[in-house]
Amino acid sequence: MQEYVTEHWQIRKAAVHGDNGLVASQHHLASDVGAAVLRDGGNAVDAAIATGLALGTVEPWMSGIGGGGYMTVYLAASDTVQVVEFGMRAPYAAIPEDYPLASGGTGADTFNWPKVIGDTNVHGPLSAAVPGYVKGVSMALNKFGTKSWGDIIEPACELAEWGLPIDWFSSRMISGLARGLAQYEQTRLTYLADGLPPVADADGNIKTLRLGRLAETYRRLQSAGPDDYYHGETAYLLARDLEAVGSRIRNRDLAEYEASIELPLTLDYRGARLFVPGNLTAGPSIVQALGFLAEKSITASSAPDLDTYHGYADALLKTYQYRLKEMGAGIPTNTTHICTADKQGNIVSLTQTIMSGFGSRIMSPGTGVLMNNGMMWFDPRPGGPNSVLGGRRPLSNMCPVIVRQSDGSIFAVGACGGRKIFPAVFQLVSFMVDFSMDIDTAIHQARLDVSGTDLVTLMSHMDPAIIDSMQSLYKETRVRPNGVSPNLFALPQIVQRKADGTFSGGCFIPSPHAKVAAI
Repeated sequence: MQEYVTEHWQIRKAAVHGDNGLVASQHHLASDVGAAVLRDGGNAVDAAIATGLALGTVEPWMSGIGGGGYMTVYLAASDTVQVVEFGMRAPYAAIPEDYPLASGGTGADTFNWPKVIGDTNVHGPLSAAVPGYVKGVSMALNKFGTKSWGDIIEPACELAEWGLPIDWFSSRMISGLARGLAQYEQTRLTYLADGLPPVADADGNIKTLRLGRLAETYRRLQSAGPDDYYHGETAYLLARDLEAVGSRIRNRDLAEYEASIELPLTLDYRGARLFVPGNLTAGPSIVQALGFLAEKSITASSAPDLDTYHGYADALLKTYQYRLKEMGAGIPTNTTHICTADKQGNIVSLTQTIMSGFGSRIMSPGTGVLMNNGMMWFDPRPGGPNSVLGGRRPLSNMCPVIVRQSDGSIFAVGACGGRKIFPAVFQLVSFMVDFSMDIDTAIHQARLDVSGTDLVTLMSHMDPAIIDSMQSLYKETRVRPNGVSPNLFALPQIVQRKADGTFSGGCFIPSPHAKVAAI
């Protein structure tokens, strides 16, 4: 009966082209913020940070200043790439006993980890890890940006004061997670004020939702500086509120949190050079998967054939087998991604997250900060390399990639979608490098997903003959549309600076809010 409940429509968003730079994000208001920064003389790093801060106010179920991320930066003047690492870490007082194992089964949201009694690693105060977002983006701004912190955060302050725009999509996101939001007082009061999710105005007028005291916190961070999040009044309020609800996070956790700037991992793949973040991300996995693919001969053509898709699936199956055994499991999360490029040739690939939809569902009353649920990245079984340990940083699925091609072009690519991220980025790299696709073709090319089990999921607009053959090659397959809901495939973005100095970008399909803004 599956065919009777399948979507029979598709969404396309044409690639966008520009002469002086691009900003791609999952929300048009945030993309416009980044584009305005570029027009005002800012560089790609300035634009990425301004866009990311804005996303925390218009897409709060995906990311925000209660989370963390990774930023891969290409600096044109020095022809170098560096990675800013600001992922979440366990509180110093975190202990495995907070996450007692249930009998049998895997967790409600986690992938492959044993189930924890009460899902304390998935939602609630014990699921929150120490956030690194503000520390990381302010470090990137100081190191690579050109604008002041006060200027960069100003648009986000204004959006926070305006409130979350309520349209059909934001209403749907709140409705879909309403049961979880209703379990915790501050998120219930914020998102379900009358006991029900907000709905869009029937006459088409813009209605907004105030996100607690988030606007006041943004303004305080603007005036006092980003360090206030870790050592000032914001730190005090956040630690106080979290302790009050039973979190392990304390002032010391915030005061001693450190972000870092590292060199990327690199891979030469068929004449292109990849730059990816390090060992706590999916970077090593995409390097491994492309290594498997490099061993396979790809027929020169304009698009993948059956043999290529077969190669994609096999490479992903082998890579995930290693990843889950040796490194840890992937997690389904509500991450978001940003790509920016400026006329000087700088390019940024930034992934940021609060993990699951609305993170831990714990909002600090004194700050309006919605906390991540990063503790579910850990293996709840004690004694392993990715087990819960005070002060430890967990594995993640984030994979912001930069690729320098042999013709002199360079592109940034990344995605949201938890464990589905790196399979999507892996295939987009192949589309661009192996088939010399333009951005519009690559972003719409049919993909498959293999993300930790034997199941191979095929996009329904793939060539029917290839679908039939893939179904005969693999025991477990399914064919699904790349639809609005549920998202069974990662949602990618890509921005390219071509060899002639012009730009092209494609954004999340099928997000209704996503936009590439050209300069």
